[in-house]
Amino acid sequence: MKGEKAVTMKNGRNALTGTCSVCGTKMFKIGGGSAGATKAKAKVKAGGKKKVAKKKK
Repeated sequence: MKGEKAVTMKNGRNALTGTCSVCGTKMFKIGGGSAGATKAKAKVKAGGKKKVAKKKK
C-alpha cells in the first residue's frame, strides 16, 4: 500500500487507507495503524465489564 494514512472509524477502531502499489485501487484495512489509539482507550470506563447475553433455552 502506498500513500497510506491512519484513520479512526466512527466506532473508534483504527484503520489504514491508501492505494495499491501494483494496480492503484483504493484500499481500506481495518485494524491497521495507531490513529486515535489513546482517544479510543480514554472512552472506556474504568472497571467497566461487558454484558454477556444469556442463552435462551
